[in-house]
Amino acid sequence: MPDPLAGMPPLADFGKRLGARIIDVVIVLIPLFLIQLAFGTKRYTVETNKGEDVSEVFTKSYSGSGLAMTLISILFFVGYDWWFTRKDGRTLGKKALGLRVAMLNDGSVPQSGAALGRAAMLWLPALICCPCLWQIVLIVSILVDKPYKQGLHDKVGKTVVVTA
Repeated sequence: MPDPLAGMPPLADFGKRLGARIIDVVIVLIPLFLIQLAFGTKRYTVETNKGEDVSEVFTKSYSGSGLAMTLISILFFVGYDWWFTRKDGRTLGKKALGLRVAMLNDGSVPQSGAALGRAAMLWLPALICCPCLWQIVLIVSILVDKPYKQGLHDKVGKTVVVTA
């Protein structure tokens, strides 16, 4: 079976991928922060109750505005990644660091469905339940995958990240 990467640029370095993702997160967080500031919404409310012993108990619960902010965050993160990936395979962070997302089978720009699946797998688990844990899972999946360095989101979209 021929190597799908034959004729494609080299796979992206993990450090550049991480740098591009950090740039993208900052870009998306800026408007989300401004929305939260303007409307005073909170994703979580934290109540502190002091029991009879010296320990403190923290409880987290979604408020109505917190749920709205979560849904807005999902739209922004998934929408941002989907839009730029289907457009030319390059989010602003990837463009800044000379990377692009390519279809594994032929190196083309991902079509809308592949880009959406990739974006959903990248962001939904983190935004719904476990942000730090999900990012660690994605990092590990990229680092251990051979030979294409695909994260779980790349496997869903059948994509790889290459130098531009």
